[in-house]
Amino acid sequence: TSESLRETRRSRETPRITMADEHKAKGNAAFSAGNYRDAIDHFTAAIGADPSNHVFYSNRSAARAAVEEFDAALEDANACIAAKADWPKGYGRKGAALYGLRKYEEAIAAYDEGLKIDPTNETLRSGLADVKQAEIRATQGPPADAMGGIGQMLSSPELYGKIAMDPTTRGFLAQPDFVAMLTDVQKNPSSFSKYMSDERMMKVLSLALGLNVMSGEEAMKGGGPFGEKPKGEAPVDITGKPVEGGGAAAKPPPPRPTASATPASASATPPTPMETSTEPEPTGPKAEAKREKELGNAAYKAKDFDLALKHYDAAIALDDEDVSFLTNKAAVNFEKGDYDACIECCDDAIEKGRELRVDYKMVARAMTRKGNALVKKDMLEEAIEVYAKSLMEHRNADTLKRKNDTEKLLKDRTVAAYIDPAKAEEARERGNTLFKEQKYPEAVAEYTEAIKRNPDDHRVYSNRAACYTKLAAFNEATKDAEKCIELEPTFAKGYTRKGHVEFFTKQFDKALETYQAGLAHDPNNEELKDGLRRAMVEIQKGSTGQVSEEEMKERQARAMADPEIQNILQDPVMRQVLNDFGTDPKAAAEHQKNPAVMAKVQKLINAGVVQVR
Repeated sequence: TSESLRETRRSRETPRITMADEHKAKGNAAFSAGNYRDAIDHFTAAIGADPSNHVFYSNRSAARAAVEEFDAALEDANACIAAKADWPKGYGRKGAALYGLRKYEEAIAAYDEGLKIDPTNETLRSGLADVKQAEIRATQGPPADAMGGIGQMLSSPELYGKIAMDPTTRGFLAQPDFVAMLTDVQKNPSSFSKYMSDERMMKVLSLALGLNVMSGEEAMKGGGPFGEKPKGEAPVDITGKPVEGGGAAAKPPPPRPTASATPASASATPPTPMETSTEPEPTGPKAEAKREKELGNAAYKAKDFDLALKHYDAAIALDDEDVSFLTNKAAVNFEKGDYDACIECCDDAIEKGRELRVDYKMVARAMTRKGNALVKKDMLEEAIEVYAKSLMEHRNADTLKRKNDTEKLLKDRTVAAYIDPAKAEEARERGNTLFKEQKYPEAVAEYTEAIKRNPDDHRVYSNRAACYTKLAAFNEATKDAEKCIELEPTFAKGYTRKGHVEFFTKQFDKALETYQAGLAHDPNNEELKDGLRRAMVEIQKGSTGQVSEEEMKERQARAMADPEIQNILQDPVMRQVLNDFGTDPKAAAEHQKNPAVMAKVQKLINAGVVQVR
């Protein structure tokens, strides 16, 4: 019957699937031990038992990339994507393979495709950043100092996180001499050559590059970094040269690209996939935790926050060493408006990240998220402090903008809370009394207090400008006078304050314009009229040669520093006009009929640049 046929088919498929999982587990174990060839064999057997499982192609792609078979790794990555197009890790495998082939633009596109599916995927983000840096290095060429270039690779801020997460290197961080060595290399990359004989440093370099690098002792033994000599290959040292004593059966290594075979900007040796990209698909609780996280991400995007929290909590229970679970949970609580719970999750993520020494960016992200929650709770000072700490971990434009915006908001609130017009008037009156007593510094202090209490009172700026003028602080006086005019354009005192400063500093042409602007609002103001007359007298003296040569030079030097005067003198038309005034009376007469031209000529005369004979 059809039911018995289906039962028979199921009974045949079950052993095949179980066999596939066994091969996968063996492949993962071989990969973790560095036996990449064996891992490839096991993953191939798993695919043979169950060719529809996309994870097997992903893992074999990682193993092939580890032995620098990037074309084959790319084929597996594409097969993985074809089997499950909505699985972001497949695009990470593709990006890593393309990176190894030096196809940087295609690698970037692959990582971008994966990030469209899962924008928060740290593996994809890290891989994308590595490819972009490699592309920059490829265009800049290799470093002049080879050892310094290798040492530079150990300066990545993510390196400590990689060391802590790898079981073969985790113990190094508890060894003070190793930490001291690594710190020295990160501060001075050229010092790497001093530590090449240390097996631990070679293993960390292997981790940073995602390939097998042997120490000198391992090379002399003819073994690989995991105690196994690769079949059909001679051992090589850090520079890529064959090591003597590698065994008579060893074959010479394949020829490496030369300058004539590759672009001048390309590296002498092919790049290898990033460590995060070659890590095999997790198994056991970690795999379950990752699935829970993906379900939580889907629920979050659907705005089903309670369901998202449930999945993230399940992921944390299965794997408490993945900080991203905590930061994702914090994001859900933030969207729910439960800011206290968000802050608590962020604190847990920061503490856990410090404990595991994860990537600084992860810790910074948790701090920024905490700062956002503090802003929502109206705890602005605390938020600014947390944003500052986040920027110390990782300089990020978004975090910097949030910090600046919060600082501005806090400042505006502080200023607004201090405003009190009644107290401002009391301070102004005290300032007036002190001004009459010729206690100008004390008067400035009172006027400043009045401005803080009521920054929109134009009279206080006028009064403080008068004080600054008495103290010969002309720049400050000018700023206050201009602020007074800005707040109340019809207030004559603002123009007299500014005009007097310009007159005292012998900017007679500017004083003339200021007095004229004031008279346009108050034609009968005697103080403005008197200032205008005095300015015109000084300008007349200068234009007719009635001042000393030294003073004339001072006026001209001051005028030449004026941008408006500079623009007039640099204008080819005005240069021709000035030339015509001295050589061509007929052309000069025509120029005098043009009001715009004559206004510029008059400005040059007033400034003392041009004299009338």
